[in-house]
Amino acid sequence: MYKAARALLFRLDPETAHGLTLSSLDLAHRLHLQRALVSSPIEDPVTLMGLRFANRVGLAAGLDKNAEHLDALGALGFGFVEVGTVTPRAQSGNPAPRLFRLPEHGAIINRMGFNNQGVDQLVANVARSRYDGVIGINIGKNLTTPVEQAVDDYLTCLRAVHSHADYVTVNISSPNTPGLRSLQFGEHLNALLSALQQENRSLNQRHGRQVPLAVKIAPDMSEPETDLVAACLRDCEVEAVIATNTTVSRDAISGSTHADETGGLSGRPVRTASTTIVRRLRERLADITIVGVGGIDCGEAAVEKRQAGADLVQLYSGLIFEGPALVKQCAQALKDIS
Repeated sequence: MYKAARALLFRLDPETAHGLTLSSLDLAHRLHLQRALVSSPIEDPVTLMGLRFANRVGLAAGLDKNAEHLDALGALGFGFVEVGTVTPRAQSGNPAPRLFRLPEHGAIINRMGFNNQGVDQLVANVARSRYDGVIGINIGKNLTTPVEQAVDDYLTCLRAVHSHADYVTVNISSPNTPGLRSLQFGEHLNALLSALQQENRSLNQRHGRQVPLAVKIAPDMSEPETDLVAACLRDCEVEAVIATNTTVSRDAISGSTHADETGGLSGRPVRTASTTIVRRLRERLADITIVGVGGIDCGEAAVEKRQAGADLVQLYSGLIFEGPALVKQCAQALKDIS
């Protein structure tokens, strides 16, 4: 069924198709028709970061930036759903076109630029949702905020979402906000995470609940850079790392249509780089939860991330190309090796 729908959707502009798909899922959910799309979810519970996940497969941030579709997406069988990236103030993102499909590579290039309706609207949407699974909220900085003042934006978002998130992800790895990736290294990273952890501990005490912090990193790091990031995550006692975001490399798609478009490349071409980062992080971080994301378009790819050291995995581009059945396929594959 999804293959037929995909053939029609892929005739549309990618951003238009994205919106239409989410609206259709919402309608199917309201009419209780999602059983036609998804069979019973896989039960494979695991407790990590003090949270109980129904299974190890989650939805990556970026697909539902404003948490407008939580109920419908959660009903697809995910063990957890991450929404965002959200910024303190609403922003329109980069001008269109800003989303490109590369079907021959199972890949997507995006330069969306953190387009979202602002943190207050996201919080209101989460509050209205009936989804009772684990919710992660991914936070970032506004385009117009100088990198030197980025911590202020992250603190604003953390304070706003704390009461509504099961965990909060600090996105410092999108290639589509100028200067953002510089926050991944050295004193920038240490200062940012130290400030966020201090505030998060205060919020945990004030609200009487523990909300773990995760950090989402890029795949475009050398081994020494990865080691430095791992050391900072350990020193700052961050509970989780999400590896990885999109890549700026075009080596795997050289000569392809859209290969010269700027933005982050996701999907199958980032699979190996992402898994390499996961493996190196696990060698250096024994007690931190690792979420593997990048190029997971089949159960085998999910298992590969798990065997490299990931505790959980997330889907995005693979879902676009393979459809909702991918969620169950990956969850079952991971359950089978438990």
